[in-house]
Amino acid sequence: MDFAFSAEDNELRASIQAFIKEHLTEEVRRDLQETVVGEGYTSRARKFLEMIRERGWSAVSWPTQYGGQGRSRIAQFIVEEEFHRAAGLGVGGGGTGAPAILASGTEAQKQEFIPGSISLDIIFCQGYSEPQCGTDLAGIRCRATRVDDTYVINGQKIYTTNAQNSSHIFLMVRTDPGSHRHAGLSVLLVPMNTPGITVRPLWTIQHDPRAPATTTYAEPRTNEVFFDNVVVPASCLLGAEGDGWRVAQRGLNLDRVGARRYLISVMRDEDIVNFLKNGGELSEEKRNDPSVRDKVAELWIEGQVCRLMTMRSLSIEENGGNFTYEGSAEKVFAPEHGVRATEAISQILGPYAQLLNGSSLAIKEGVFAHNLLGAFQSTVNHGSVQVMRDQVARKGLGMPRQKS
Repeated sequence: MDFAFSAEDNELRASIQAFIKEHLTEEVRRDLQETVVGEGYTSRARKFLEMIRERGWSAVSWPTQYGGQGRSRIAQFIVEEEFHRAAGLGVGGGGTGAPAILASGTEAQKQEFIPGSISLDIIFCQGYSEPQCGTDLAGIRCRATRVDDTYVINGQKIYTTNAQNSSHIFLMVRTDPGSHRHAGLSVLLVPMNTPGITVRPLWTIQHDPRAPATTTYAEPRTNEVFFDNVVVPASCLLGAEGDGWRVAQRGLNLDRVGARRYLISVMRDEDIVNFLKNGGELSEEKRNDPSVRDKVAELWIEGQVCRLMTMRSLSIEENGGNFTYEGSAEKVFAPEHGVRATEAISQILGPYAQLLNGSSLAIKEGVFAHNLLGAFQSTVNHGSVQVMRDQVARKGLGMPRQKS
């Protein structure tokens, strides 16, 4: 299996790098970072994102009939990788919700939501987790009752990242009140300006002090979202009623495939390697320690496994294969690698690695300490690793469902 990039791929990467060097100023970078606290996009950030869209990079692999470029998933990987490395910016995949709409939506939904997602007129947040069940979607209680040609929604979601900036929510609800577990769930595409929706901020551990921009999972804010007799047209239903588990599962698997997941895993490894090479007196002492060198090499190899797992998934998608458990497998290995890496780095660097941003003695603005705070988050985001293991066992290995 050849994972080498073609000449065309390398040309795309070079053009993106040149664009970033010319247009991603410190002011633009700061404006992009500030959107996460609910201030919205500034004119500078909007202009930067518009230039990306004009070049076709914001939907590089999406079908041309909906405004995409129709290029390969490898091209999408390159776009995602370069912009995430440069600014922590998600570009190339279009954001949560869109992959599921392409896979399960009606033609009318695709015509409405995909071009809007490319232009950033439509921004999705993901309404899955709830206070009573966390990321266990089988325990969802938020309900939507069918009334004529509408759904009436009541309930609550929690840990809804970017709800404060989103135009729509990709909402998992229970449409059959008598159902249990994954049966009776449906997905609704709900406008966030619908009457009865309330967004309330939840400030994260990365909020005070603010995590540096290069931190993995640096979001200072997530949200609670409340639904009080929210009425939406039945045309908001994505897929069939009661089939929400399959619709969401397909969308989550597609969302997991890409450079961002791989980079979440390996940028921690790159941080410690770069520090040991260029970090002054402390790094010189550490990099000459054989045990440190062995551990860093081990982490680096694990990071390359993350990359190869991502490339395997991209290859399956690119060649029309049956993509079943591979995204779940990535979601097990990569987050657990992140936990191992951040813990090992903290042990390597000692007490100074525990100092957060703002401390005069913090290493690299406290990025290693903030990475450690965010590492365990990735083991539960978009489904816990325990749930993902069950998916691998059943779909990848053909094992029977676990008995309760």
